[in-house]
Amino acid sequence: MRRQLRRVGALLALLGAQQVAVGQAAHPSPWATAAPTALPPPASLSKGVWLKGDLHVHSRHSKESSNNPVGKIVAFAQSVGMDYLAITDHDNHVDGDVAHHTWADPEFQASPLLMLYAAEWTTVRGHGNALSARPYDHQRLYDVRDQRDVVVGAVKKQLDIHLSGNHPSGKDHFGYSYDMLESLEVWNSVIWANNANAQMIWDDMLSSGRRLTGRGGSDAHHGRPATPAEATPNSPQAEANYVGTPTTWVFATARTTQAVVDALTAGRVSVSMNPFAPRVEFTADLNQDGQPDLMMGDNALATGQPVRFRVQLAGPVPAGATYTVRVVKNGNPLDTLQLAGKRPAVEFTDTPAATGRTYYRVLVEGPPTPYPQVPKSMALSAPMVGFSNPIYFNLDPNF
Repeated sequence: MRRQLRRVGALLALLGAQQVAVGQAAHPSPWATAAPTALPPPASLSKGVWLKGDLHVHSRHSKESSNNPVGKIVAFAQSVGMDYLAITDHDNHVDGDVAHHTWADPEFQASPLLMLYAAEWTTVRGHGNALSARPYDHQRLYDVRDQRDVVVGAVKKQLDIHLSGNHPSGKDHFGYSYDMLESLEVWNSVIWANNANAQMIWDDMLSSGRRLTGRGGSDAHHGRPATPAEATPNSPQAEANYVGTPTTWVFATARTTQAVVDALTAGRVSVSMNPFAPRVEFTADLNQDGQPDLMMGDNALATGQPVRFRVQLAGPVPAGATYTVRVVKNGNPLDTLQLAGKRPAVEFTDTPAATGRTYYRVLVEGPPTPYPQVPKSMALSAPMVGFSNPIYFNLDPNF
């Protein structure tokens, strides 16, 4: 009897396994990851210009800001060589009407500094920066701040704006669907150490197939008082965190506001500790002929063959300085390399998977670069010198 029961049990197990196998064959996942068969060619790696700026700054039109009129911000940005600027005042402080406050400020227009039309979308579900090359109806975005994501997403699409999630791991982190975002504030404010969890969140999004640009933003609120009588308890912050801590560089096709936004969306972006710090450049040589084929933000088909990657620091570096490069692959550490010399550069080789998604990004640590205009910032940003955006392989361009 026991032998018969064992035989019956074995037969039932076999039938169950067959049914599972048939079920799996009959119901393949419609969402299974498949490598794209073709991708648009990358844009030129030489026809462009690196522009630097700050994408998160508050003026007097934000109620908690002090000693920070638009004119003071613009003059400071120009004095440290910035190319573009986004003044992102809290829209809830003016009931969404930034068009008649920050944008209408007589000091808002500047030349040659490129001024983006922007605002910090300030809601009970967190904060994000709306960025545009031209004026748009921000009031509409403010009015749907408490609606469901599908409603917010539709309005955001109609406005044709770039939406960026602010301080994702801190207070007032972006609490809406990340599918509405083009970029994420991976480095918020001067203190690099506070952004460790933001990197983790960014890697989660990248690993899931989202080409989400990583950017920086000083989130500066307070300027230096013109006289001692104007000083407030927050005034010392201007010595440590102000325009350019950190600085976001974009490789733009032209010196225009639209080109800045387009480069930010495309991920051709590098972030440095301040406007005088070396810029991280990250490229890939697909056929190893000594010529770069891809740069940050680019997406290519993997061939199953090794790819040669190059990390270089552009700009002045202190004599004898040594830098550490940390290579991240699909959210995990891949390698640690050393950079040194007058034009620090280093290469490494790896093979992206022929099927499935792969991305690489790098972080560079080393000696801080002096920022005399914001003298207490260097110690707070160290040891981070800057980081790159990813180079992608096999990501679905329509995701």
